[in-house]
Amino acid sequence: MVTARWRAEDGLGIEHADVAVGASEIRVESVVTGDRFGPYGARYRLHCTGDWTVRSVEIDVVGGASLRLASDGEGNWRDGAGSPLPELQGCIDVDISATPLTNTLPIRRLRLAEGARREIRVVYIAVPSLTLAPALQAYTCLMSDRRYRYEGLFRHFETELDVDGHGLVTDYPTLFRRVL
Repeated sequence: MVTARWRAEDGLGIEHADVAVGASEIRVESVVTGDRFGPYGARYRLHCTGDWTVRSVEIDVVGGASLRLASDGEGNWRDGAGSPLPELQGCIDVDISATPLTNTLPIRRLRLAEGARREIRVVYIAVPSLTLAPALQAYTCLMSDRRYRYEGLFRHFETELDVDGHGLVTDYPTLFRRVL
């Protein structure tokens, strides 16, 4: 079990996450608070296969909405009632706006060689509204297991992420900094 905490650099906020990594599955459980787009508190859980492919996402906003998603690992998604979500077709990873932890998913899953770049489609989940949208992103390995370039192609955003030996972000400039 790896425990991590991040503080928000653009306001008041903190996240506490436990990441349990096994040979055949990874489980993440986290609570996050923040004030970006208004104050919120939320709890989320992720279930991934051993290669960091997302299989389910659960998010509950305190006093607000809840979201349940399930994936077959091949880019096909269903909502909590089991209804297909064809607009998310081809998305393997998720990006939850309130946390740097979801950057770990493609970093670990893609296993990029130094200098390699890969474009991906992700399910972008805005917190606290819990609205969903497919989003185009790219990751480039700048220094194996240490530094990656993240590109939010859907919003013309680019930054460099420092990560630890587990692939967890230690510094996401202007947004999050690891404190534990």
